[in-house]
Amino acid sequence: MATETEIKLSLSARAASALAKQAMLSNIERQRQLLINTYYDTQDKRLRRERMVVRHRQKGRQWLLTVKTAPMLTAGLAQRSEWEVPSRPGEFDFSHIDGGVRDLLESLRDDLQPAFTTHFMRDTWLLEPHAGVRIELALDRGWIEARGQRQTIREIELELLAGEVGDLFELVAELQASLPLHPESSSKSERAYRLLADLPLTAVKALPVPTEAAMSRIGAFRLIALSCLNHLQNNEAGVCRSDDPEFVHQARVAIRRLRSAIRLWQPLLPEAFVARFDPLWHDLASKLGDTRNWDVFLAETLPALADAPSGRIEVERLLRHARRRGANSRKASRSALRSTAYSRLLIDFSAAVLALPDDAAGSLGGFVPRCLDKRAKRVKERAVAALGDDDVARHSLRVAFKQLRYAVEFFTPILAGPVLVNYHQSASGLQDLLGRLNDLAVASQLVAEAQAGSKDQGIAVWLAAQTDSLLPELASLLKDFQQQPLPWKAL
Repeated sequence: MATETEIKLSLSARAASALAKQAMLSNIERQRQLLINTYYDTQDKRLRRERMVVRHRQKGRQWLLTVKTAPMLTAGLAQRSEWEVPSRPGEFDFSHIDGGVRDLLESLRDDLQPAFTTHFMRDTWLLEPHAGVRIELALDRGWIEARGQRQTIREIELELLAGEVGDLFELVAELQASLPLHPESSSKSERAYRLLADLPLTAVKALPVPTEAAMSRIGAFRLIALSCLNHLQNNEAGVCRSDDPEFVHQARVAIRRLRSAIRLWQPLLPEAFVARFDPLWHDLASKLGDTRNWDVFLAETLPALADAPSGRIEVERLLRHARRRGANSRKASRSALRSTAYSRLLIDFSAAVLALPDDAAGSLGGFVPRCLDKRAKRVKERAVAALGDDDVARHSLRVAFKQLRYAVEFFTPILAGPVLVNYHQSASGLQDLLGRLNDLAVASQLVAEAQAGSKDQGIAVWLAAQTDSLLPELASLLKDFQQQPLPWKAL
């Protein structure tokens, strides 16, 4: 078994044509070969569920049988187990595979059938940027074919043959200085399965993070941060190609979770790391936040204004204004995620996260209670002011509460138990209400902007009345939440 470590990057047709002209490749011989791959799975897609790949590759006159595990891609980086041996098409000899994987494949051997194919020309260069470092750069251009449909393949793969993961990221950064390269968020096989199922783009929520009490504190941060990047990248295409508001919402959630993790671990992180990256993520979140505000205003607030003491003409004027501002904001969000600055941020941040030195001072188990106590105390301190007539105080409470809830979610595998279930249910109700109050506060700001110079205050008065009507419920939910036993006290 070998461990394959590679970074995948997508690029435009123009950038692909320019790659061979890069100075770093000028004195290196290029190899070119046509690769035709047939991927196999069972009828019920068992291998996909197990996150495994089985394929036959035709490479000139040679045939290879390849088995890979299929971890999530983060900033284009994949590290996975790989087994590859000479074979013949249609034959499956798994005797060289390690125990558990081999047992599964042996049990499925008779049910394996062709699922889809990939067909591409591969240009490769063998790079040795430093002593002891060898990296294969491959440019793939061709297509995926599934269910009679084709999808273009145009990507770079940088495979680490000798050296450290940081050497891969250094090479990517050097390439990005002159070429628009974006970390690929899905493998060829993942894209093929979507094509095979003819699946529409759908927004992706955060997956549970498998933290463990025995983990090092920095090791846990690394796992959580990369998971947040994966969550963000899984919604990139939707933000750029769909008007469905949920894509922007999930992209914002991913960045908020990431920034919450940075703040949670800030005492343990290098000062330069926080100073460099937190402002960049904050800036991106702000661009997406404006789009999210107009989405909520159009989808939820404006329909409710039918009950407001204002004429139909005024509501229609607000609708036109909101649509125009929302469309402009969405263009800005798409530009942000298509920018070279964003592509470089993904690479630079991932490299910096992977380069963080592990701490030997203590395990995650001892770190969790102190962090959660601090965030629970902050929520309690801000709760009193939030019950008054102060939108800023309620926003401050909402921020503190989100930071607490995200932290609890990061540590859920460590905290599992009935106390956590009750705590989570109470927290969910409180977060929903804080979200509604925040939407009303934002709506008031947007209405004031749209009605600048107008004497009609009917809508503003109605929005204020809606806020006031929710404050008794906020007081009740806060009281219930603060009476819940803290699920980390048993640690």
